[in-house]
Amino acid sequence: MNTNQSKSSGARRVQSQRATTKNANVQSNRPQSAHLNYERYLSQARDEARIGNQVEAENLYQHAEHYFRLLGSQAV
Repeated sequence: MNTNQSKSSGARRVQSQRATTKNANVQSNRPQSAHLNYERYLSQARDEARIGNQVEAENLYQHAEHYFRLLGSQAV
C-alpha cells in the first residue's frame, strides 16, 4: 500500500465517524429538522425553477418530498 492509499482510507474513516456523530445529533430533533429541511429544499427548488434550471429544481423537489413523507409518517 502506498502513502496515498493509506491517507485516503484514513480520511474515509474520519468522514464516516463524523457522519455517525452528525446523524446521532440530528435524530434527537428529527420532527423539527425534517420540517426545516422540507422548507429549505422546497425554497431552493422554487428558486432553481424560477431561474430556469429545471433539472436541479426537480432534484430539490424530490429531496423536499422525502422530508414531506417523513413528516407524514411521524404524524401517525
